[in-house]
Amino acid sequence: MDERLPAVLATDRVEVRRVHVLAGHPAGRHVHNGPVFGSIVEGSVLFQVEGENEVILRPGDVFFEPAGVPIAHFDALDENVTFLGYFPLTAGQEPGLRR
Repeated sequence: MDERLPAVLATDRVEVRRVHVLAGHPAGRHVHNGPVFGSIVEGSVLFQVEGENEVILRPGDVFFEPAGVPIAHFDALDENVTFLGYFPLTAGQEPGLRR
């Protein structure tokens, strides 16, 4: 993946999280306060950035969730999912999302 951000981001730090999602669990429509990069470690998800095509992500696949853009789907399919999420953060910023 080589993703160009829509604006220069004064990154102060990058937080990395290992996230687990139970099989069949839909994340629900959500929006992040900053860009998120990630990679699937185990399981598979239905992924869709609003306005783009749905895709199935499997182990080894990478994804990008742009800041301020709704994520329509990040839904665990028929097995538990583990992914690594990388959050580039500006000074004083914490990762966040809203539904």
